[in-house]
Amino acid sequence: MFSNITDTKISKKIVEIVSGNKNLSIGGGSFCVIAGPCSIENELQFSSTANFVTKNGAQLLRGGVWKPRTSHKSFQGLGSVALELVKKITTETNQGIVSEVMDPRDIEELYPYVSLFQVGSRNMHNYSLLKELAQQDKPVLLKRGFASFVDEWIKSAEYIEQGGKASVILCERGIRTFETVTRNTLDLNSVAFIKHKTHYPIIVDPSHGVGVSLLVPDLALAAAALGADGIMVEVHPNPKEALSDGPQALTFPQFEILMTKINRIIEIVGQK
Repeated sequence: MFSNITDTKISKKIVEIVSGNKNLSIGGGSFCVIAGPCSIENELQFSSTANFVTKNGAQLLRGGVWKPRTSHKSFQGLGSVALELVKKITTETNQGIVSEVMDPRDIEELYPYVSLFQVGSRNMHNYSLLKELAQQDKPVLLKRGFASFVDEWIKSAEYIEQGGKASVILCERGIRTFETVTRNTLDLNSVAFIKHKTHYPIIVDPSHGVGVSLLVPDLALAAAALGADGIMVEVHPNPKEALSDGPQALTFPQFEILMTKINRIIEIVGQK
């Protein structure tokens, strides 16, 4: 479909996000770092992580309230109980947060607590959810389906945009391929394509992209060098004890080192 790709000038959209008492712009030459735990487990875990990543340069927090898991026996998140923790810690750190919404019925409950909604990989084709998100006015972070074509991903973004209220940020998070050495295959080709051929800002989630914490910093740096508009990484005070996705979470020292290197890269490629 895209075999004869040509370089045409497309006006890029800048998505404005309220994070604490500050405004963030994603797109337009700025680079955003989103960091935090896969799931909010308890106050100590979330508070320590949020304060650490904020101190080391993260501009937005991540933290799962509801977590879709392959096995029903796995930790599914704290649910609504976590929302008071979200309110307390985001106020404490003066940060906004992105968190996943899985059900149209949860949009109203989650709305007061988040700076933007996340649509996870499993829900990229959940058109009922996308249509409901199109009717509210907060930005949506749309993750690529783990077996989806780029064209399908763009069409899902258009479902959200058609309401005329919500802006969309795309997130490349790896796709399922024949390769099994990593959890997924991070498709940085898609990032270059989205940058050149669409108006959407795009960030990269290397944590889900490979599922191996050792490889996450290298892929985060590659995303920055490619000119992505940001990264989203998982950080945990003790990944071995994490209730979800511990093998892909960065430790505090790993995140601190990554941020030092990221700042060098974005300066070289001319981002803010």
